[in-house]
Amino acid sequence: MSQRVAVVHDWLVTYAGAERVLEQILALYPAADLFSVCDFLRDDERGFLGGRKARTSFIQRLPFARKRYRAYLPLMPLAIEQLDLAGYDLVISSSHAVAKGVLTGPNQRHVSYVHSPIRYAWDLQHQYLREAALLRGVKSAAARAMLHYMRLWDLRSVHGVDQLIANSEFIARRIRKVYGREATVVYPPVDTERFALNQTKQDYYVTASRLVPYKRVPLIAEAFRRLGRRLLVIGDGPERAALERAANGARNIELLGRQSDAEVVKLMQEARAFVFAAEEDFGIVMVEAQACGTPVIAYGVGGAAEIVRDGKTGTLFSKQTPESIIEAVARFEAGPEMSPYACAENAKRFSNEMFRSRMKAVLDVRERSITVEAAF
Repeated sequence: MSQRVAVVHDWLVTYAGAERVLEQILALYPAADLFSVCDFLRDDERGFLGGRKARTSFIQRLPFARKRYRAYLPLMPLAIEQLDLAGYDLVISSSHAVAKGVLTGPNQRHVSYVHSPIRYAWDLQHQYLREAALLRGVKSAAARAMLHYMRLWDLRSVHGVDQLIANSEFIARRIRKVYGREATVVYPPVDTERFALNQTKQDYYVTASRLVPYKRVPLIAEAFRRLGRRLLVIGDGPERAALERAANGARNIELLGRQSDAEVVKLMQEARAFVFAAEEDFGIVMVEAQACGTPVIAYGVGGAAEIVRDGKTGTLFSKQTPESIIEAVARFEAGPEMSPYACAENAKRFSNEMFRSRMKAVLDVRERSITVEAAF
């Protein structure tokens, strides 16, 4: 008799890194039922779900939830616990917030793919409060109390998970620190086939991301303004003004704003190197650049340290400062030329196929173990 499988995701509002993981999990279990706190995807955005619509919580029906679902975060622990998963043999949660908190019974197996423990409730709380201008006052006190409650709930909810999977060694260490649990690492999937290898490079560097504070794009711009090297910046967001100040009108820095997917691929394929200054849990865009055959110059903390092979497929720097970036570019230019083939081969470690293979291996090991135990 085949097992019944439920897949639980935090919320469905866009197609980003967490949704790529969800897409590949559903490819492994095409008959699985899908659950989520809320689902506001349009019909023409549901291709990666195989046309599914998620079974949702009461948050789906709350006022203004479509635009302001995050405002209901204090209610999400309650909401996720109301999803009825009785009757499923295997529950797989894809969680960066509350999905792993679903309630399961002793005869149900719950495997949670953890993108990160709730960042703004744990080690990034102070950064979150600072960036949200909640350092003092009544609103600050309320926010701190809410985050304290989220930490208590988050810690309790992990006891209902039979097996934890982390999206990187970096997140596995964070899981160990926060939950006191070990996690198996399965790197997230990247559609590496969409990024064809290109050996012919032009004399420019490129960076691409949403312009938000933690991405540190203005640092890159300041470094390249001082270097005088040509830099193309792809992306837009609230840090646009800070980026313009850092560039300070330098003619070697081009702020391109948002670009089509095809143009982003072309610019990454032809770049001398891709530059990245953020501390990321993983960092899919660095894999995409490597799949193009383009070396990566990156801040060597978090996912970058696991994606980039320092000296072979890129150069890592140790501090989020313009000086550190300048020194890394100098090392990159002075060192031996890095092979586009080596970069592309390195990226294959993170392909969709590799993700499905590793996930299946993790899930099958446990299933075989249960079968053997039952025999005795």
